[in-house]
Amino acid sequence: MQRVKFAHKETDGFYDVLKARVNEYFSTHNISKQANSAMRVKTVVMLGLYFVPFLIMASGLAAFNLLFFYGMWVLMGIGVVGIGACIMHDGNHGSYTHNKGMGRLLGGTLNLLGGYDLNWRIQHNVLHHTYTNLQGLDQDIDAGPFLRMSPDKKMLPMHKYQHLYAWLLYALMNIYWVLAKDYIMIFRYEKTGLLKNQHTTLRKALIEVTAIKLFYFAYVLVLPIFTSGVAWYHIVWGIAIMHLIAGFSLAVVFQPAHVVGTSEFPTPNEAHKIENSWAVHQVLNTADFAPDNKLVSFFIGGLNYQIEHHLFPQICHIHYPEIAKIVKRTAEEFNIPYIVNPTFRGAILEHARMLYTLGRVERPQAQEIA
Repeated sequence: MQRVKFAHKETDGFYDVLKARVNEYFSTHNISKQANSAMRVKTVVMLGLYFVPFLIMASGLAAFNLLFFYGMWVLMGIGVVGIGACIMHDGNHGSYTHNKGMGRLLGGTLNLLGGYDLNWRIQHNVLHHTYTNLQGLDQDIDAGPFLRMSPDKKMLPMHKYQHLYAWLLYALMNIYWVLAKDYIMIFRYEKTGLLKNQHTTLRKALIEVTAIKLFYFAYVLVLPIFTSGVAWYHIVWGIAIMHLIAGFSLAVVFQPAHVVGTSEFPTPNEAHKIENSWAVHQVLNTADFAPDNKLVSFFIGGLNYQIEHHLFPQICHIHYPEIAKIVKRTAEEFNIPYIVNPTFRGAILEHARMLYTLGRVERPQAQEIA
């Protein structure tokens, strides 16, 4: 895999000043950068959104009414989003707790949802957080041939309509991940040396992911077939509904933070270098949204504060609203655009406009949100 180098942080001084100010905030207020009591309450709520409906459904208590039965799967889909965005995400970033064992346990909640936590850490922590919006390196903007999420990706005739069909693909994202993507990623990471970097082997990864998938389908599919009191095909449809809700919801949380008209999508030079430092690159390729919407902030794990998350991924998201004030002020002092879309709806519309543009324009210019 071709490595890309960023300019040294001392070329602009932004990140050193910002880190000092953020550290001062935690020191002055005498609070931990990790989870607090509010975060622990949120953890119980999000786990409950998934496992309580599952227990009701699997125990047969929902068999008296199919509408109620499917309602349990809808709640579980919402729970998948909550666990993924709030618990698994912080756990795998090491931002929930200093206890590495507990952090791995919380990060491993992804395995209970049909994913594979090692793959996620490589794709998200290593690739996305390091090479944000760089074509061929950031897999979060690599959706195969059907979607063009980068101006550096080859444009195909079908991309002209991607702003219309992307939403269906987003809904299918989780189903594809659970059934096939993890295996595809393992072989890709073996080829590029990323599995070795994580101190594991192809054989070990394949055994782990297969065991995880077997366990997942054993409890989410096979068990309810024998205990739920409804026909097997209702369970299959329930699983599909759960993952359609989760896939769509997670996509419309992550994509409006990066694939928007304000992002730069820089191209490395012939020496494989980016002109900006890593921290400045993160700010220029990320956007916050809906900062005043407390429900959105609570439910999606502060991921509407994507700028803060990319700059400080090892700080628990519960602190992002306060950190955002420091980041915004510091970015303005260094004349770095700090982009915030005021509403969640506006962020989704901005992403849709970017999909439309990328389907028609070879290299769209970044535009600042007023």
